[in-house]
This record gives sequence, structure tokens and C-alpha cells, in this order.
Amino acid sequence: MTITEKIESHQGRTFSFEVLPPLKGKGIDSLFQRIEKLIDYDPAYINITTHRSEVVFKSTADGLYRKVSERSRPGTVAVAAAIQNRYRIEAVPHLICSGYSRLETEYALIDLNFLGITNLLLLRGDKAKHDSRFVPNVDGHAHASELQSQVNAFNEGLFIDGTPMDAPLSVPFSYGVAAYPEKHEESPNMELDLMWLKAKVDAGASYAVTQMFFDNNKYFQFVEMARKAGINIPIIPGIKPITSLAQLTVLPKVFKVDFPTALASALMACKTDADARQVGVEWCIAQARELYDHGVKSIHFYSHNATDSVEKVVANLFK
Repeated sequence: MTITEKIESHQGRTFSFEVLPPLKGKGIDSLFQRIEKLIDYDPAYINITTHRSEVVFKSTADGLYRKVSERSRPGTVAVAAAIQNRYRIEAVPHLICSGYSRLETEYALIDLNFLGITNLLLLRGDKAKHDSRFVPNVDGHAHASELQSQVNAFNEGLFIDGTPMDAPLSVPFSYGVAAYPEKHEESPNMELDLMWLKAKVDAGASYAVTQMFFDNNKYFQFVEMARKAGINIPIIPGIKPITSLAQLTVLPKVFKVDFPTALASALMACKTDADARQVGVEWCIAQARELYDHGVKSIHFYSHNATDSVEKVVANLFK
């Protein structure tokens, strides 16, 4: 079942959330513990993030340093399979351009096909930490639309070199893409941002998930503009509860999002991170209620380092 079918067939309102693969060398049990805080509330699906390799310098026996490429959170495909097998819930791994070649992507698609994981979220991904701008991998994709083209060709039974598969896919991949209510930081304006989103929809994206936002009016305005631009797929709002005082300045800087004055004022009045977490939970509950009341069927929670807060939000909404 595709994500859009899953949401539409769900009785009433639903939600999804996002998890990170464990750090390299760590076990998966702590991830399962975080999932189990939310699984009883019947989420529609669980997203699993993907992380690029980064250049790091490691010391050698002779006192020098060597440059190596290392991925701190490998295992997205395996984690998706473990979640889908353990909880019998739809797992949605991210596929990204950043740090991956077309061949590595092809191998991931082959593995996912064998595992029966057919829902994806296709993203460009972030630039490398050492780069000033996004640089695609050697023989990789520069844009999510190029990644779409590879997945579409795979669905049609073609490998990247044009060789046809002996056994066509019994269930093709279905995928979503990202959307930005406050526009992507690299877009010159919202009109062009919507044009690029429309191109992704025309190329086969069946739904979109938004970047986090804290002002619902930004989401409502974005959806209205998207509909006028001929974008008629579900646009799933992505939201996140604030969990620390530092996020008042960090999140706007990193994710290029605005805080409403009421939220910013409430956070500035907090004395501790515990106070900020309480404000974050209350704001997120109110934000989610308003979204549901405006006809949204499913909300996506960015639960990175915020599982306890998301649990409080979901418990309030689905008790």
C-alpha cells in the first residue's frame, strides 16, 4: 500500500514520525525503545533518515593524519527492514543524492525491492560539511528530480546502464518529495520553488512532506499557492516540538524557518530547558490541533532527540 493510500484508508486522523539509524557501532535496541513509545498510538508509517559520508582526519601510528570518508549513521535499508518486520508497519527510508553515486542508489533499490520495502522519500540531501555549496558525488545526482528519474527507470525495469531486468518489479516504488512552506533556502523566490515542486509532481511524486514550520499560516498559504499552481498531491505538514532554549536561535539559522512572536516570547521567558520543552509540547499540540481542524489527515513529526515530547503531543491528540 502506498503512503497516500495508507493515509486515505486510515479511519480519521493519523500521524507519522521520523527516526535516525543508530550511530556506527551502537546497537538497535535504543531505537526500538524510542519507537515503542509511539507505536501504540497507531502511526501510519515511520520514516528512516539517510546520512551521507563525511570527510574526517584520523591519526596514524607515525603521528600523521590521513583523510578518510566515513558515514556516522549507516544502515538505513537494514533499519527500515527491521522496523517493517518487527512492527508490521510501513517503513519509508530516505534516498538522497548527497554523497551517493547512481550505482550505490541502484544497489539500495535492489536491496529494498528484495525486502519488500516499496515506499520511499526522495531528497537531494544536505551539502557536505566541508563544502560551501552542494556538490554531487562522482556519478551522482545534483537534484532530487534526477534521483526521481533513476527510480522511475528502475520501476520500468531498467538499470542505470539501460540493461533491462530479467524479472520486472511486481510492486513498483512509490515516493514522496520535500516541500518548503517558507521556500528552500537556495530558491530565489517562492514562485520558482513551486515550479520545481510541480515538476517533481509531474515526474511521479505522489505526496510531499514539508520542512518543519512553527507558524501554521505559512503552511496554509503555501498549500493555497500550491493548489493554484496545479499541485494536487497531499502535502503533509511536518512539525517539531521545541526541546531546548538553544533551539530558539539554532533552528531558524539551520532550517531557515521563522518563529511566531508568541512562541519566541514564550521561549525567551523560559529559565531552563525543561521550561522550554513544556512550551514546545504545548505549542506543538495547539499547532497539530489547528492543522487537523483545517482538514489535514496526517501530520509528520520530526522526532529527532524529541521522542519524549512527541509522545506527550501524540498522547494528547490520540488519547
